[in-house]
Amino acid sequence: MPFREINSKMVEATVLPGQKMFSQRGAMLAYRGDVSFTPNIQGGQGGLMSMIGRRVANEATPLMTVEGSGTVMFGHGGHHIQVVNLAGDTLCVEADRLLAFDGTLQQGTMFLGSQGGVMGMVRGQVTGQGLFTTTLKGHGAVAVMAHGGVIEVPITPGREIHVDPQAYVAHHGDVRNKLSTALGWRDMVGRGSGEAFQLELSGSGAVYVQASEEKL
Repeated sequence: MPFREINSKMVEATVLPGQKMFSQRGAMLAYRGDVSFTPNIQGGQGGLMSMIGRRVANEATPLMTVEGSGTVMFGHGGHHIQVVNLAGDTLCVEADRLLAFDGTLQQGTMFLGSQGGVMGMVRGQVTGQGLFTTTLKGHGAVAVMAHGGVIEVPITPGREIHVDPQAYVAHHGDVRNKLSTALGWRDMVGRGSGEAFQLELSGSGAVYVQASEEKL
């Protein structure tokens, strides 16, 4: 079910009988029709592991299962909302940046930085971000949140993109990722800025970058 962008901070979705979608708790702003919202502590279709990024941080925040017949308006905290339409590909997105998504999408997890070796293991401690990224695959729509607006930066073969991990929102396509440090280990002691690390993305696809480094 596609999202209709009302403005930069609100989207509307049509809920149809026999279909479902998932949203972050507290994301519903208003709705019309016979629509129900049920906490889903298993994190949606993917089970507990699909939202492991939040669980690792001890944030047992359930998704809401949205069902029925009507329309729902979503938004959260005044954050900017970016709608991504998937046509069989996979979107990797920080779990806490998910606003709402189609229930038809297959959920999973990816350790962001795993392709870059052990450097990915320290990401959560140094940058304050989660270690895991939620993956959504299939045909459907996803609404993600960001601070201060978001820009889609193309990733083309032979021209890798370097992103501050704290500014990273999501990426899709045939993309490899790795985390590397821009400083020596001694220089990183006591540093919390994402600038000590760089998320390098290469291949073919796109990455969504937010204008502010503030955490959601």
